[in-house]
Amino acid sequence: MPKLKIAEALDKLSSNTAVKNTVYIISIVIFFAFILLPPILGIIIKWGTMQDVLSEPKLMSEALNAIAASFAVAFFVSFIDVVAGVPMAWMIARGKSKWLSVLDTFSDIPFIVPTATLGYSLLLFWSDQSRGLSSLFGNPLVSPGWLLVILLHFTFSYPVIVRVMVGALLDYKLEYEQASRTLGAAPLTAARTVTFPILKPSMIASFILAFARSISETGATMMVAGAFINGPIFIKNHLGQDGPLVFVSFILIALSSMIFITIRLLGPKLKMPISKVWPTVERKLSSSAVAGSRNGLTLLIFLVLVLIPSLFVALPALEAIFTGTFSEALAGAGAWGEYWQSIFLTYSLGVLVTLVNVVIGLPMAILVARRKFGQLSSVMLDVLVNIPLIVPSVALGVSLAIFWKENFAFIPEIWLLIFAHLAITYPYFVRSMSAAVERINIELEEAARTLGAKPFRVFRTIVFPLTKYSMLSGAVMVFTRSVSETGATMVVSNLITAPVLLVNWVNSEVPTVTLGLGCGFLILFSFIILLVLRLVVRGRGIY
Repeated sequence: MPKLKIAEALDKLSSNTAVKNTVYIISIVIFFAFILLPPILGIIIKWGTMQDVLSEPKLMSEALNAIAASFAVAFFVSFIDVVAGVPMAWMIARGKSKWLSVLDTFSDIPFIVPTATLGYSLLLFWSDQSRGLSSLFGNPLVSPGWLLVILLHFTFSYPVIVRVMVGALLDYKLEYEQASRTLGAAPLTAARTVTFPILKPSMIASFILAFARSISETGATMMVAGAFINGPIFIKNHLGQDGPLVFVSFILIALSSMIFITIRLLGPKLKMPISKVWPTVERKLSSSAVAGSRNGLTLLIFLVLVLIPSLFVALPALEAIFTGTFSEALAGAGAWGEYWQSIFLTYSLGVLVTLVNVVIGLPMAILVARRKFGQLSSVMLDVLVNIPLIVPSVALGVSLAIFWKENFAFIPEIWLLIFAHLAITYPYFVRSMSAAVERINIELEEAARTLGAKPFRVFRTIVFPLTKYSMLSGAVMVFTRSVSETGATMVVSNLITAPVLLVNWVNSEVPTVTLGLGCGFLILFSFIILLVLRLVVRGRGIY
């Protein structure tokens, strides 16, 4: 009864235009004040230092070449991500095995491993001649450089595609696809001509997130880059000089924003590249044998290129179980005392940031998808939401430190840490949810309103049931991204999260067993949390 009264009160409030607009305006103000403007203003404050680059032709040429390399890698990796990630999402969402929740959770592993540690893990797996795959050949299988950078970027952006598309496929109602099949269409034909066109907003959103993730990553790329230099590595090489940071960040933001505006305007008009149907061929390609081969190849790609390289750094944790390292860790002896404090801070921060993102991100997602303040404002907000993802993570941490510490030195560091993690995670939730809302036929909402349903009732009876999986997927991405972030935490100096501590361990060359166990604990705890969440939600019939 109390729940019913609360729902009725919210229904009544939602019908008040002033209340609705206030909620939307507050969400916009929070976005600009705490997520968008701090990193941008941190760059603008040092705007004059850009002259240091413009006045040196050689330095500017190096910067432009690095920026070009960033875009080349990001476009290529994002395209491959979609090609490889969509079949994985399809298998997870449409499969019948009881182990799919476990597989679904394993696909989040590259998001859980701290970024710089992930780069170190791939370096060991692909290049270390004494361990990993290279030990079988006696020479580095993939040496540090552009190819290893591509493998790394594929590894950490692959989960973005899977997570967004799993949510979209679970939200998607099968009636249209089933109707086409009852009319004689083969499963492949139905998926290609019915399902994927409907899920196009989510495919575009996942591509944009993967692209932005590739453009901005610094810590992991630094571990495997070798002589290869992209935008973030260029900034890292000139850390301490504000000019290169401002110049590269500005160009990345400007060009990426133009790309996102183009995608936003042209995306709804894009059609699937092949509209012709070949009934006989597509029926053969829809056979169980072909589907089994596709799933097998999908799993092989996931295991060899994503999961095993990501977990490789944690393998020494198995050795630690049989040595004194494991008992020392449980007892909190030595460096492990600081480790457990950092673990507590990391997960507390991850949970808090996830909850805040849901509360402040949902109104923004609806604003973007439903164009509440007009087409132009929707396009601009859609583009602006992605900007914190485009700024290289090391530059984001520096610019946030410049903005907050130079102008608001009295703010406690824990709040600065929360603001930094909100900046890097907010786009994941908003992009996922706005794409989900955009998929819903607005006529369903309008029909409910004509029958007397208030806006909040329309949301909880139509919008939420049709987007709940995307909401969960967005929340999972926010949580895992927060748990693994290192670069943006440069905004604080006295608070150490687990990813930062593990990176410090890598740089100080702690014993491999200790580093592996530290990574192993972080991965295991995150895996258990996400798996339990999925099992509980599925048990309630929601997932």
